[in-house]
Amino acid sequence: MKTLKDILYKCRLNRVIGDTSVEIGSIVFDSRKAEADSVFVAVRGTLTDGHRYIGQVISTGVRAVVCEEIPAEIQPGICYIEVTDSSEALGFMASNFYDNPSQSLNLVGITGTNGKTTTATLLYRLFLGLGFKAGLLSTVRNMVNLKEIPATHTTPDSVELNRLLRAMADEGCEYCFMEVSSHSIVQNRIAGLTFRGGVFTNLTHDHLDFHKTFEAYLAAKKRFFDTLSAKAFAIVNIDDRNGKVMVQNTKATVKTLAVKSQSDFHCRIIENHFDGLLLNINGTELWCRLVGTFNAYNLLSIYAAALMLGVNREECLTILSKLESVDGRFEYLKSPDGVVGIVDYAHTPDALSNVIGTINNIRQGEGKLITVVGAGGDRDKTKRPVMAKIAAENSNLTILTSDNPRSENPEDILNDMRTGIPVDRSRFCLVISDRKEAIRTACTMAQRGDIILVAGKGHETYQEIKGVKHHFDDREVLREYFGISESQIGK
Repeated sequence: MKTLKDILYKCRLNRVIGDTSVEIGSIVFDSRKAEADSVFVAVRGTLTDGHRYIGQVISTGVRAVVCEEIPAEIQPGICYIEVTDSSEALGFMASNFYDNPSQSLNLVGITGTNGKTTTATLLYRLFLGLGFKAGLLSTVRNMVNLKEIPATHTTPDSVELNRLLRAMADEGCEYCFMEVSSHSIVQNRIAGLTFRGGVFTNLTHDHLDFHKTFEAYLAAKKRFFDTLSAKAFAIVNIDDRNGKVMVQNTKATVKTLAVKSQSDFHCRIIENHFDGLLLNINGTELWCRLVGTFNAYNLLSIYAAALMLGVNREECLTILSKLESVDGRFEYLKSPDGVVGIVDYAHTPDALSNVIGTINNIRQGEGKLITVVGAGGDRDKTKRPVMAKIAAENSNLTILTSDNPRSENPEDILNDMRTGIPVDRSRFCLVISDRKEAIRTACTMAQRGDIILVAGKGHETYQEIKGVKHHFDDREVLREYFGISESQIGK
């Protein structure tokens, strides 16, 4: 068992009261999980302040507390550690507690608005295909080599994150690929980790409910690259105007990627079909099973990161050509009547625009595009009318529906979306609050050759209403109305 002194390494300490030789069996920041051998870290969160619970955890037998402000009333036998930032200290403490597992792995973080899940997941699959043991931390699932652990957040909290990394290292994993959310950067969940490299995908309108301004959102993403060491690499998409901004202050070795610009890693799209892409990557033609320009960027990011990690180019390209899409990302199925259904996680204006643009670039003949889309509750409201406008202007028919309303009234969300519908497109737009009924309506109206896009939830298997998660899977609903089995779904 480690002592408190052992796990405080690299923490910015302001004041110490008591004996730091106390043995620590666990680190907790949730007062409900505190035990006699725990150290309680009082973190100031968005909903509550851990400092309010210091007295409560001491009554449970906790003998050590880390906080930003030591209580006025000191309890005898308790060790109090005052730090500059409790959330940052939590990250370093968790890393030290689990013997700094990130230092035993080639840890690569992927950040950006869109493409994080696909890039991280396919990097993980590529390295498995190369014969390595690898780990994955993603929105969809966490993997310790071949063992799956359900994901609850894009980036887990510091303690859980280091516990998973420790499990990967103990399993013999050499690599780990993780999504790095802007929330996790601001909340210091990745503090104390050693990254071998970072990848920037793109930056568009999202999470302004949390960050308040786009500038703050950008600064959060940039902070990840600012903290990379001189031994790390930073791969940035310079077709995104924020790409070069990300690496202005990084110590890492910078490599660029692009489809439209000159770059270290370059890709040209030769053909784009529903069954795949023909690409030219740095002079080599390659057929890939993923679809759309956005996936050309994802594949290029994967290729670049793999080569920066020392993978043989030919071996990388061979496996790259075999990779298939991630759950809920442009999942494709076809009804017996010749109607195409596509389920995609697109829940931001840019992601929705990319998916609809991809479909419109590929579809042929007289087939119509019917888009079913909603917007989540308790999240950035400003993107609601923007997403509705994108769908309405670029689809033959748009059906606005409920996504995850959470604590909000679904009708209020739909009213926000309605304001984005151009007057001349209003007669081509339906509003159906019940998501299952909205998808059923799209299936009923579709004819042979038409395409139904169901956007927003992707891999999710639930719908959150008033704090309760009800089972709901867009893919299941589509299969039900198409009359096909799960085995018939294509990617």
